[in-house]
Amino acid sequence: MNDDFLHKKLDERKAAQAFRTLRLPDGKTDLCSNDYLGIIHHGLIEKQLVHDASSRHHGSGGSRLLAGNYERVEQAEKQLAIFHGAPAALLFNSGYDANLGLLSCVPQRGDTIIYDSLSHASLRDGIRLSFAQSFPFPHNDLEALEKRLQTATGTVFVVTESVFSMDGDEAPLEKMVRLCQQYQTHLIVDEAHATGVIGEQGEGLVQQLGLQPSCFARIHTFGKAVGCHGAVVLGSALLRDYLINFSRAFIYTTALPESSVAAIQAAYRLFPGMQTERAHLRQLVQYFQQASLAYPKLVSATPIQVVIVPGNDQVKAVASRLQSARLDVRPILYPTVPRGSERLRIVLHAFNTMEEVQKLVQLLTSP
Repeated sequence: MNDDFLHKKLDERKAAQAFRTLRLPDGKTDLCSNDYLGIIHHGLIEKQLVHDASSRHHGSGGSRLLAGNYERVEQAEKQLAIFHGAPAALLFNSGYDANLGLLSCVPQRGDTIIYDSLSHASLRDGIRLSFAQSFPFPHNDLEALEKRLQTATGTVFVVTESVFSMDGDEAPLEKMVRLCQQYQTHLIVDEAHATGVIGEQGEGLVQQLGLQPSCFARIHTFGKAVGCHGAVVLGSALLRDYLINFSRAFIYTTALPESSVAAIQAAYRLFPGMQTERAHLRQLVQYFQQASLAYPKLVSATPIQVVIVPGNDQVKAVASRLQSARLDVRPILYPTVPRGSERLRIVLHAFNTMEEVQKLVQLLTSP
């Protein structure tokens, strides 16, 4: 089979110094994974499940609507709804599936979706699959959001993340809720990078602010601080019924196996009590934010710390220098981020030591 036609796009990417490859971990200090609390690093879920025989079932046998529904998955959804202060919950196989499944089926032709321009690719892909019209607004720009709301038609949905994955900053949710109430719109919040980290129990930014009754839907994903796999959409019982009937990402996929659901339940027994780890993270974040570097950094109170090094060549060179010092920091290149905002996406973890962060800062104080 001739696949030479694939060369053109790949060669363009190589010419732009943006060609992606996979690499294996090699023992460097982890400053890039989303394992914020160290649940994966310390094998905490595995320790919880060592005596749980049912957690060894690695297949579900079908989709939830056929053979793949079982007592544990429904029990987990009820537990997640209670913890997150929602009337109902529906599990999806990943955060990508959840965002795709929610946004592709709920907004209809004639409706309007208004989304933060830095919304994750999974949110944007779900929006693209919807029949609704959609418009971005500049990142966290509430004045621009309101202008969009003033001309929106049909049922209107506002989409944002609570903590943004590539900038590490937070959405101004309280003000957004007031705008959504004023214009009678439906707020959808992706809590992927807030789950486990934000709030006294890691419940997320929406709950920390007491805004859960004001959200149409929330998405919590488990592949980051929660340390396992899957995601949940939280909302009304009516929304849950709607997704079961119309969300193709839910209907036409094999359900999560019992081993995955057991891991989710174990993680939710673990992270709410990890206050010490969250406090240590805050100390590391504060130290890094106060440090003077040779490169500009974004303001962030979360584990995601961003150092801007414009240009794919330049940011790759700085990342290579850190890698040589046994610090696993990855460059984020154009086109993942806009040209000129290429960056080091540094992730701090509860298992990182202050000495490791001091070493990082020292290496970044000279260009």
